[in-house]
Amino acid sequence: MLRKPIDARQLDLKEKVVEIRRVTKVVKGGRTFRFSALVVVGDENGHVGIGTGKAMEVPDAIKKAVEDAKKNLIYVPMVGTTIPHQVKGQFGAGNILIMPAQEGTGVIAGGPVRSVLELAGLKDVRAKSLGTNNSRNMVNATMEGLKNLRTAEQIAKLRGRKVEDLLG
Repeated sequence: MLRKPIDARQLDLKEKVVEIRRVTKVVKGGRTFRFSALVVVGDENGHVGIGTGKAMEVPDAIKKAVEDAKKNLIYVPMVGTTIPHQVKGQFGAGNILIMPAQEGTGVIAGGPVRSVLELAGLKDVRAKSLGTNNSRNMVNATMEGLKNLRTAEQIAKLRGRKVEDLLG
């Protein structure tokens, strides 16, 4: 299913730094240090994106990561304050199970996954990490899961039926 690109300039985006890592390259003259940043951006209204950046200084790495995240925005379909159905996201060794929850439950998820779900605007959702605890793989797996979400209206349109026919 084709999706139209999201214009980041029209959204009021918030950003959250998930991870900053110091990476080392060993060269002839010694070691060179750089910083790698993983950032999540979202408008808390259904739009979320992730990005990575690398630079010699931390602020520059974060700035690059934010620019990258704005290019990778996706729309997350929501039913009230939760997701339409249970979904599993997979990326590398990271497996995330994201489940809808009743109103008032809150966001029950681990660190990196929580950042993505909160900035997407989900208020009542549960998530369980089933694989690695590597934050990059967890964040990417969460994004894969959120990309696979569909509403009843979207499925009805794909099948050429009415929503009432699907729900019974």
